[in-house]
Amino acid sequence: MKDLSDKGAVCYRRYLNGDESAVDDIMRELFFSLVCFVEHYVHDMPAAEDIAMDVMSDLFLNKHRYNFKVSLKTYVFMRGKSRALDLIRHRKALPVFSYEDAASYGDELFDLEDRLVSDERKRAVHGAIEKLPEEMREAVYLIYFEELSYADASRVMGKKPKQIDNLLYRAKKELRSILGEEGKELL
Repeated sequence: MKDLSDKGAVCYRRYLNGDESAVDDIMRELFFSLVCFVEHYVHDMPAAEDIAMDVMSDLFLNKHRYNFKVSLKTYVFMRGKSRALDLIRHRKALPVFSYEDAASYGDELFDLEDRLVSDERKRAVHGAIEKLPEEMREAVYLIYFEELSYADASRVMGKKPKQIDNLLYRAKKELRSILGEEGKELL
């Protein structure tokens, strides 16, 4: 059983016990992050929203599919990634992971655009992250932006935690190289 510090799992238990207000809490906690994550694969915001809504609907309609072995966030991200890859296979297109788009969507929703634009350091880091290879970008996004644990990120990416650690090590090294002397201060 997953530890009770997983807010999503606690809310889902409330939902399973008949507390319908838990649905709103779960949606508030996970929906936007899931949309942004899926959008990185499909590069189509309406499709990402549809996939996220399908994943969340499935979570509530098929109550016993989620087994609490991983955090609820990890579970919905795994489901979202699977559905995004299905859509990509259907479209026969390969994704390009763009972190600038995720930052702009988050800024629109939370009105942070002015702060992000004025913060030169964040722009430099985001620009450098976009230059990383796909797997490194995904690992950086999951660990540092979504704050998943190495174990949860490894489940989402289908890798071992040590592989995530190696990807992050190489990503930091590559970011320092991309950012030059300024990178030492930023990282």
